[in-house]
Amino acid sequence: MHEKLKSFHFGTPDSYDFFLRMGPLANSDKTLLKGRSSEWTEFLTHSTYDAFWQARNIRPHLKNIRCAVMTVGGWYDAEDLFGPLEIYRATEKMNPGIVNTLVMGPWPHGDWGRGTGEKLGDISFHAKTGDFYREKIELPFFRHFLKGPDTNYIGAEARVFETGTDQWRRFDSWPPKQVSPRTLYFHAGGKLDFNSPSDGADAFDEYISDPAKPVPYTLEFTTGYPRSYPLHDQRFAASRTDVLVYETEPLEEDLTFAGPLKATLHVSTSGTDSDWVLKLIDVYSGDFPDPNPNPAHVAMGGYQQLVRGDVFRGKFRNSFEKPEPFEPGQVAKIEFPIPDIFHTFRRGHRVMVHVQSSWFPLVDRNPQTFVNIPTAREEDFRKATQRVYRAGNAASGLTVLVLAAGAK
Repeated sequence: MHEKLKSFHFGTPDSYDFFLRMGPLANSDKTLLKGRSSEWTEFLTHSTYDAFWQARNIRPHLKNIRCAVMTVGGWYDAEDLFGPLEIYRATEKMNPGIVNTLVMGPWPHGDWGRGTGEKLGDISFHAKTGDFYREKIELPFFRHFLKGPDTNYIGAEARVFETGTDQWRRFDSWPPKQVSPRTLYFHAGGKLDFNSPSDGADAFDEYISDPAKPVPYTLEFTTGYPRSYPLHDQRFAASRTDVLVYETEPLEEDLTFAGPLKATLHVSTSGTDSDWVLKLIDVYSGDFPDPNPNPAHVAMGGYQQLVRGDVFRGKFRNSFEKPEPFEPGQVAKIEFPIPDIFHTFRRGHRVMVHVQSSWFPLVDRNPQTFVNIPTAREEDFRKATQRVYRAGNAASGLTVLVLAAGAK
């Protein structure tokens, strides 16, 4: 029999301090696990999208489906947001004509099947979204397709919860047909808007990224991860000198984004590799009311709610199979998709974007030198000067899908 596995004892509630003291990723096995996790060792052995990972991609196999399908996910699923969205898309593409329904609610991983779903962290959804899903979406679906046709059943291609306004919506496609792509461009002085920048051709913003002092992804002290971090207040990050901040003026009307996002960054680094993290944030109005009651003493005025965040490891900008170093100081283009949102930024709020090069310890530190990170040494970790360009043919920004007013 296998020896009973025991929980790992961190010896501290502070994961940021623990993993920083651990040092390079190679120390995770050498000094901590000591060969006790063969799965972890195997993961580190395959540090590119090689045959090992390609064989584990389920999407090419989602064909010849002849039953009704309902794929369920959570907008705040920190464990697998990518999965349900991509399963829905692959099923739709390879199985035309079948019933293929996407359901997305304001949940972390698995919470569609448990709990009421009334709130997450500091954010209230003003409804029992979990109860609604199980009683009004899941149960009628199974009754109709497993027990026989139900003349009262009303299906929908997409049943999605709109965050920001806290309402369930129905659409006959996802993303909705009534969206149009627009790009939020970065401008001088931290401005963000839909207008093409008019700055000089070499305009840029820069910061110094230090692997010894990475940007934290949360201020909560935990050695797990707080399930609510995908909508945590980002004011702590906006005040750091190694985070670029761009924001709009207060919105005159509600603005709704529905569907996937795409980051386009024109960047340079003084190193030979770098991570690029982009976060989309909803900045509440300064007079936004606090919860009542408010035992946690949360100040909601000016709250910077994370709507979506993602990271791209720069050496994979041209291929996930064959990483390439950066030429120090040379401008390179990085484009990467970011999973879908369905969020309305309310009138009086601002849209904000952060750009940074670490998100620790949610994402392991990039040494900022072109090495195999799972075997990197202490001396491989170096400071780097990062530049984000924002003009002419090197205009950086975030492409969003804007839902037409009245399309709900």
